[in-house]
Amino acid sequence: MRRKAETLRPPKNRQVKKEGQGNLQIMRLTYVVVVVFLCMAGYFSWFMAAKSEKVINHPGNTLYEALAKKIRKGKILSADHKVLAKTKTDSSGKDTREYPYGKMFCHVVGRNTNSMTGIERSFCYTMLRSHINPVSKLVDTFRGEKSPGDNLVTTLDYGLQRAAYDGLGDYKGAVVALEPSTGKILAMVSKPAYDPNTVLVDWDSLISADAEDSKLVNRATQGLYPPGSTFKIMTAMEYLLEHPEKYDSFQYECKGSESFSGNVINCYNKERHGTLSLEMAFAKSCNGAFAKLGTEIDLSKFKKLNEKFYFNKALSLDFEYSKSRYSLETRSDLGEVTQTAIGQGKTLVTPLENALIAATIANNGVMMSPYCVDHVESDTGDVVKSFEPMEKGRIVKKELAEEIGEMMKSVVKKGTASSLNDLSYGVAGKTGSAEFDSEGTSHAWFVGYAPADEPKLVLSIVVEGAGTGSQYAVPVARKMFEEYLGR
Repeated sequence: MRRKAETLRPPKNRQVKKEGQGNLQIMRLTYVVVVVFLCMAGYFSWFMAAKSEKVINHPGNTLYEALAKKIRKGKILSADHKVLAKTKTDSSGKDTREYPYGKMFCHVVGRNTNSMTGIERSFCYTMLRSHINPVSKLVDTFRGEKSPGDNLVTTLDYGLQRAAYDGLGDYKGAVVALEPSTGKILAMVSKPAYDPNTVLVDWDSLISADAEDSKLVNRATQGLYPPGSTFKIMTAMEYLLEHPEKYDSFQYECKGSESFSGNVINCYNKERHGTLSLEMAFAKSCNGAFAKLGTEIDLSKFKKLNEKFYFNKALSLDFEYSKSRYSLETRSDLGEVTQTAIGQGKTLVTPLENALIAATIANNGVMMSPYCVDHVESDTGDVVKSFEPMEKGRIVKKELAEEIGEMMKSVVKKGTASSLNDLSYGVAGKTGSAEFDSEGTSHAWFVGYAPADEPKLVLSIVVEGAGTGSQYAVPVARKMFEEYLGR
């Protein structure tokens, strides 16, 4: 009986084999668990580094209310530490956001009520963190008081913002000022403006169907306008790219008006410019010459150039904006081609986009990402986090940027922006008058930079429905150049 029972036992090598297979399955499962864990840890690290701020700052995140019970939202400051937004707490413990300069910074700084906008929205959570001394924070907790949140120090220059705001006067329009070598936004103004201190009281009138002023829209980043003659920067750039040996010999006889296969192109007031080189056609803003250039460039390549400058593309900014639009195709008819080449047609641009084009030229062909917060500091002034300039990339070669820069200098020296020629430093620019209705009403444009040989300030200015850029946008530019760089 004992021997029979022994014969029922499995062979020893088969038992070892089953145990080995079991161990292998356990090892495989362990590896899978480890890989999943590492993937989760990697995603968590990436999320915390790249995405957490955007998710936390999303207006639908209820974490805001929880933090606001413990932290008093920090201040927003100009580059020279003027208070642009602060929190006032009343005797009952209720917090109210205050904006000392009212309408002047309303679009770029934003608001805290009836949906957050601007910097208030993009850096909401940042200002609800407190880096004061832990002991002080503990004392605040025991007293049942809120700790002061961190403050934002922006890149905004108060004097430049004031000059832009005052310069626009009662006109609708927008101004963007950038530092070309870094992408710092030095000023951003949109008019008509609203008072963020009285949004709750004014809300119904602000959103009324009869409110044609669209005061809540930040025209600097969301307004889409025909670029007018400022777009000749792009047309000239494409022509230079395709005709590197030919453009010096370009000549055009301007008679004030010319027909291109039945499509009539007029210069402003049908002015006869006479015989023009490419440089003088640019300086005098001759529509006929640039319509002709439009017929001589490769439309497929032209589209690619515009898209390199972020037409039809997202800019990945921390505030509300619209994509600039370029729609010219190889199958487009000659009428649309000639109109697009002079800045009319279907092309639409934001003042910010126009500033980025000019800044790229000023920065030798390298586009910088625009940003408006320089650093975060604690309530006691210690720097918590700094934001560094970031390149979007080299858009065009340095030599091409320099050629366009020379043409922009000619606009000031002997062209449509000659009223800037008496400043103590050189200015490079381009004016524009963009028609937008059947009556020929025009938006006035100026884009440019100074000093021309060592750019420190780039401007993009649009004055809605005013007329010519030389008459209405250039004077605003002058005030800003004088404020920032002197006379």
